[in-house]
Amino acid sequence: MAQQRHAVPPPLKTEEDYIPYPSVHEVLGREGPFPLILLPQFGGYWIEGTNHQLSGAPDSPPTPAPGTRARLEGNHTAKIYRKHFLGKEHFNYYSLDPALGHLVFSLKYDEQEHLHLLLRTRTRTLHDVVPISCLAEFPNVVQMAKLVCEDVNVDRFYPVLYPKASRLILAFDEHVLSNHFKFGVIYQKLGQTSEEELFGTTEESPAFTEFLDVLGQRVQLRDFKGFRGGLDVTHGQTGSESVYCHFRDKEIMFHVSTKLPYTEGDAQQLQRKRHIGNDIVAIVFQDENTPFVPDMIASNFLHAFVVVQLEQGGSQGTLYKVSVTARDDVPFFGPPLPDPAVFRKGPEFQEFLLTKLINAEYACYKAEKFAKLEERTRAALLETLHEELQARSQAMLGLGPDDDRPDNGAAATGFFESFKSLLVPGSRRGRRGSAIGLGSVEEALLVPGKSPSRRRPGPLGSRRSSAIGIESIQEAPAGRDGPAAASEGSCSTHSSPESRRHPDRAEKPELPEFSRSSSSASSFGSASEEPGGVRGAEESRSPSGTNRDAFTDTPWPDDPLGTPPGRRPPDPPCPEIKIQLEQPPHNSGS
Repeated sequence: MAQQRHAVPPPLKTEEDYIPYPSVHEVLGREGPFPLILLPQFGGYWIEGTNHQLSGAPDSPPTPAPGTRARLEGNHTAKIYRKHFLGKEHFNYYSLDPALGHLVFSLKYDEQEHLHLLLRTRTRTLHDVVPISCLAEFPNVVQMAKLVCEDVNVDRFYPVLYPKASRLILAFDEHVLSNHFKFGVIYQKLGQTSEEELFGTTEESPAFTEFLDVLGQRVQLRDFKGFRGGLDVTHGQTGSESVYCHFRDKEIMFHVSTKLPYTEGDAQQLQRKRHIGNDIVAIVFQDENTPFVPDMIASNFLHAFVVVQLEQGGSQGTLYKVSVTARDDVPFFGPPLPDPAVFRKGPEFQEFLLTKLINAEYACYKAEKFAKLEERTRAALLETLHEELQARSQAMLGLGPDDDRPDNGAAATGFFESFKSLLVPGSRRGRRGSAIGLGSVEEALLVPGKSPSRRRPGPLGSRRSSAIGIESIQEAPAGRDGPAAASEGSCSTHSSPESRRHPDRAEKPELPEFSRSSSSASSFGSASEEPGGVRGAEESRSPSGTNRDAFTDTPWPDDPLGTPPGRRPPDPPCPEIKIQLEQPPHNSGS
């Protein structure tokens, strides 16, 4: 036991520690037949489909049964939001975890009393369906997130209030999905064992031409409207034609080595390699029995190869042998090759081959090199999504950065900010800055037909603001009978100082020389501030003795009748007003 506890793992092997595989030249020096694929001398690749010997009936290879459809692999988690959340009632939240980073959480409660939970982190998206019956009590949002990922360590999640948030979330989820693919096609002739020889081939054999017809249709690149896969469709700098295929709502463009431009004197043929070398999956077609080694082509992107070799001597149609190789960090991908891996030319073979190519690319994305690149891209996109949802949600509440707030000189755009401007003292949107904003609310609600922009205060308009703005509510009755009625209770404002000392005499019968225009700048607020303010309430009664309705929609006293909106009549000079103190003679009849 002590020896087991102190056992030291063996050191990692280097290239010198491996027994190298035989080189392709050594294999070709032997007697055939040769395998379709040879591993590099120091490994690093795996091979699928090594048996191609037809036993029993050589003319009846085990081709896929008609009607059976191979399954296309892909990131199915990226389709969950569109399938289960989009267009249905659900809730979205965002938060920031100190360890997991930015989080975007979606939840939905369906009719079967199940919780659909979808949590997005910078490394992956987690999905779970939890029955409510399994929970002791209905959880909160943080508890729901921990049902999906126990590592969540946040105090709260913030709700997303942006109406178009589903579009942003959907775009993030489906950024890993693509309906466009490009694959390389390399023609390997007998005896070719180097990259220069593979890319230097300019002629096509009839067998290779027949195989290209299996992959897709030949298209002219000039003015081509479909997916071009990086090829030039305007000036013809990448050749005149290529092979294109539309398969299961996906567009596939093939980079055929013999159809790309050939440059005399260029041993590397960079015009060809810059397309095929930047593909992730490539097909290698062999006319005759010459092994292909994956490290023949130096590329940082090529991770998988599907090798197809023509089977000679088939009496019932063209037969193809198939082998697949990929780097060690690429997981296995389907559909699996049959045993023996021999196919008859036909639509079943085309569907199998195209499905294998698409699944190979999805599997290569899980390799270490592409996985790190995808993780960095995902983290950046998730951070952008988090910031966008946060900014949009705060904008819906009228919040935002400090430089966007009204007190810093910027206009507020949110609904709540607009409503708050009616209540906050000193707000630029309120016409009167009372302590609790009753004047602003009264002007906005009591007179719906009156635009705040038409308010033009008179000479004494600044005196209308009291501690609680009650005078604003008292102003409404003044406009019931127009400016004429307002002038009856406002004479104390423009009267002589002698009348201010005797407020009880200010209610004498109206004299003929009173000017109606002199009442346009008066207010009941001024009368209520005087010691005789009780009489202001008496003046607010109608001639019949009933109280005027304070919530009647009437013209404002500041807008004389007959004055068009937006135009203010000129202020007439204030005449000197004299008050006759004698009692008028009473009618003998009264």
